[in-house]
Amino acid sequence: MIFDIGYILLVAALILAVFGIITGFVGGQRRHVALIDSSFHAVYAVAALVGMAAIILWYALLTDKFQVKYVWGHSERALPTFYKFAALWGGQAGSLLFWTLILSIFSVALVTAYRRQYTALMPYVNSVMLATSTFFLVLLVFAVNPFEQLGVIPADGQGLEPLLQNYWMVIHPVMLYLGYVGMTIPFAFAVAALMSKKLGVEWVRIVRRWTLVPWVFLSAGILMGSQWAYMELGWGGYWAWDPVENASFLPWLTATGFLHSILIQERRGILKVWN
Repeated sequence: MIFDIGYILLVAALILAVFGIITGFVGGQRRHVALIDSSFHAVYAVAALVGMAAIILWYALLTDKFQVKYVWGHSERALPTFYKFAALWGGQAGSLLFWTLILSIFSVALVTAYRRQYTALMPYVNSVMLATSTFFLVLLVFAVNPFEQLGVIPADGQGLEPLLQNYWMVIHPVMLYLGYVGMTIPFAFAVAALMSKKLGVEWVRIVRRWTLVPWVFLSAGILMGSQWAYMELGWGGYWAWDPVENASFLPWLTATGFLHSILIQERRGILKVWN
């Protein structure tokens, strides 16, 4: 029953996210305070619902609820507790849920910090952040339900992929996710600046800080990943030019260039179109 509730929480989060997108955009266009506040409240509600869903899946992993397909496929009784905890991001469905959780936390941080300060930008920022959350919630609800049940209760699970049973598994993916998801923030502010026609330096000052933070996380994640790859001999040493490495390195290069170009815009007022 509790796992059905987990799925219902995701459905409710999806509905509220769509509601928040609409109220944020319409409220921003009409400067309607009640609609804008409704959009902000939707962010808090989505974060709470996604957080509760993640807690339920963590509970299933830590207590060996093998009737849940995700737990059966990525955990086992003999698996150490910290690997069971990290198994949340050890598979596709859990990773998407964890990604959505981080995105929701970032969204709450933005609303809490800036809702009264940048009144022209924040309704659109909110809508973009919720639109991104909606994409992942659609996947969780319709494609890769993390709470899908087997119909039977297996005696044990299949266990976590052996290559993932490394202490770097506990922290390396988290650093990368914080980096990837954090890059949604400058994107949201850039779109908000275009939609609100506030193309001055106001959004640039905010974005520079919020680009540097995920850039640091992404840098740390790449360094940790290279150490992990060196320890797992089958991965070919510290670095190999394959999709696994490039998936993190190319966003890092882009963010590095963006940090430099946005600093130029802030100081000299050029590269507006580029940024």
